[in-house]
Amino acid sequence: MNSSEFNESNPRRTFLKKMAVATAAIASTDIVTFAAGVPASDKMTPPKETPWYRRVTRWGQTNITEKDPQQYDIAWWRKQWKRTEVQGVIINAGGIVAYYPSKVALHRPSPFLNGRDLFGELCRAAHEDGLAVFARMDSNRAGGEFYNAHPDWFAVDAAGKPYKAGDMYITCVNGPYYNEHIPAILREIVDLYHPEGFTDNSWSGLGRNSPCYCENCKKGFRAVSGKEIPITANWGDKTYQQWIKWNYDRRLEIWDLNNRTTKAAGGPDCVWSGMNSGSISGQSSNFRDYKGICSRADILMIDDQGRSDASGFQHNADIGKFLHGLLGWDKLIPESMAMYQQGSVQFRLASKPAAEARMWMIAGIAGGIQPWWHHVGAYHEDRRAYHTAAPVMQWHKANEKFLVNRQPVATVGVVWSQQNTDFYGRDNAGELVDQPWRGITQALIRARIPFIPVHADDIDRDAPQLSLLILPSLGAMTDAQVTSVRNFVEAGGGLIATGESSLYDEWGNARSDYALADLFGAHVTDQHRQNKSFNTSHTYMRLSPELRREVDGPETGSEPAITTTRHHVLQGFEETDILPYGGQLYPLRTDAGVEIPLTFIPEFPVYPPETAWMREPKTDIPGLVLNTKHKGRVAFVPADIDGQFGQHNLPDHGDLLGNLIRWTVKESIPLKINGTGLIDCHLYKQQGTLIIHLVNLTNAATWRQPIHELLAVGPFKISVKFPADVRTTSMNLLVSEQKMPVAVNDGWASFEVKAILDHEVVVLR
Repeated sequence: MNSSEFNESNPRRTFLKKMAVATAAIASTDIVTFAAGVPASDKMTPPKETPWYRRVTRWGQTNITEKDPQQYDIAWWRKQWKRTEVQGVIINAGGIVAYYPSKVALHRPSPFLNGRDLFGELCRAAHEDGLAVFARMDSNRAGGEFYNAHPDWFAVDAAGKPYKAGDMYITCVNGPYYNEHIPAILREIVDLYHPEGFTDNSWSGLGRNSPCYCENCKKGFRAVSGKEIPITANWGDKTYQQWIKWNYDRRLEIWDLNNRTTKAAGGPDCVWSGMNSGSISGQSSNFRDYKGICSRADILMIDDQGRSDASGFQHNADIGKFLHGLLGWDKLIPESMAMYQQGSVQFRLASKPAAEARMWMIAGIAGGIQPWWHHVGAYHEDRRAYHTAAPVMQWHKANEKFLVNRQPVATVGVVWSQQNTDFYGRDNAGELVDQPWRGITQALIRARIPFIPVHADDIDRDAPQLSLLILPSLGAMTDAQVTSVRNFVEAGGGLIATGESSLYDEWGNARSDYALADLFGAHVTDQHRQNKSFNTSHTYMRLSPELRREVDGPETGSEPAITTTRHHVLQGFEETDILPYGGQLYPLRTDAGVEIPLTFIPEFPVYPPETAWMREPKTDIPGLVLNTKHKGRVAFVPADIDGQFGQHNLPDHGDLLGNLIRWTVKESIPLKINGTGLIDCHLYKQQGTLIIHLVNLTNAATWRQPIHELLAVGPFKISVKFPADVRTTSMNLLVSEQKMPVAVNDGWASFEVKAILDHEVVVLR
């Protein structure tokens, strides 16, 4: 630590004193720190001197443009920091552009800096206000002067041509730019300004679709493989697989190098945390191993600024839950939340509609994310965005103790792995992996069933709290992951597996049969292996037994007799014998004793209407196989109903998935909510406390952003099962600020929430 820090007038000294007071305040609450997978009763209260990155829960960022040094009104932004109750700020420092007078060679200053030390001024102001500072880097490209001085530091394609973005050249992750130049900048910033840490938007270099063939890369890959870098993508080629792994490993090396650099220069709490996406597909395409990153991260900074029409606001809660599943629930995950218009078209300087920005923030908070408002530029002619964050941030401060250090309560786990995205999804992960995940999670939200994401390597860790595992097209699985699933079912847990789950090994090589075929009660045939195309549209599922004989409608006299009753999973479909499907299926061999409530109806013409009649009305190709021969119930869905629901959002698909989940979990669901509307339900526990976070997704723009207005829903009758250590007869509503009585009967608490506009948080303690 620099000796100047012990000077009482030093701004960072002021910051440290204020943070010590904040730490004591937080430590004096009755919050318990939870580590993922460890029972609450085994936890210790957090130490009073926890590091800054465990207690700074509200952030702000003015992303500085090159022009801003001549127009940055620091006094006004300090007022905005105070209004929005931030505890930390992200300030542009260096990398592509320096916002301070750097002495590192070729570290280009902003052309508008004119000798001003803008980063230094902002850093001092933040420390004087008691705020933590993350120095923001952006370190993946440079201009022509830098390139001409060190062309061997930059990435090139197979023809030796440098990669460019506009007028700038893209740097190579295996060269001195990352090994020497960036560490030199980090050390300089620490020596001059003592920020609490560093974050970086573009830390991982070029992605999978832009291989680098520079001499540094060729030499590095040859050293570990003895091979040349592949020219084309061939997922079945061992050299290409090795190249993928080598690239992942290199990004983790960069993460470790930067952390060694900042901690050596600034002390053990001076952390480096490059920003990451909320998309597993996005992380994969950029060689960012999320599990490896989370095992290293002290705090995880997320750059995922808004929703898509396909995923909705609930995607932000999903991000929080699956990342906490890797990181632990005792660490923090701030997320950059854009105050400017972000969507299918971006308007960097125009305000995002307040309701749209507010709901994205709220959804993230519900999933365990910490809010971080983000503006591009320090001066705006559209000033509406300045008012959006404050109400959410102020509410967050008032209720912070119920929004962090909490453990999710759920009996359903949805299993994922990045390896599945890479080696099963390959070049089509959006359709093969992302859509099934979205379909399953959306079905759970519609059914108001709390769930947690479970990494495939962590099944054994999370199994004790779960009654059901769902594998949404988890095609690529290791032998150890397969064993964990089998052990879970043999111990009495339920299983839903869809699509081609377990049909491939961890590298995406096809197995001779499903690795979990004994649980599914179903086996692939040669016809399945010979026909890999799943592209189709006008297909259906036939429900068994057929009931139309007793349903009002035209008759031909050929309607089949009804000899058995339908399975519980087909509840709600009594007036139809078919369901729309939209995918392709191939014959399977099934074991004796399984039930097959759905079979496949192959494609037939859609147009012209005169030809739209079934050519093959009935097959024995199963779309759903139910197996009750094991201790736990198993539902195998070879039909990608989850993927179809994720793409088309047909209610029939969502209802069927909801039925399957409730049947397989044996109704072991700790939360029951009755009422009209689409709400995302999250259930958490702290010591002696239950927390229910309800987010209203019901509005005219649910599937097409942005929201124009919020629409209230309710009332809702709610029942929640009490853990053994929770005893209460009352509850607090943190949004509507009400205190209400609770009826408790046989371990369940029942109450009513009359209305929800954007969200409500119920605290029972």
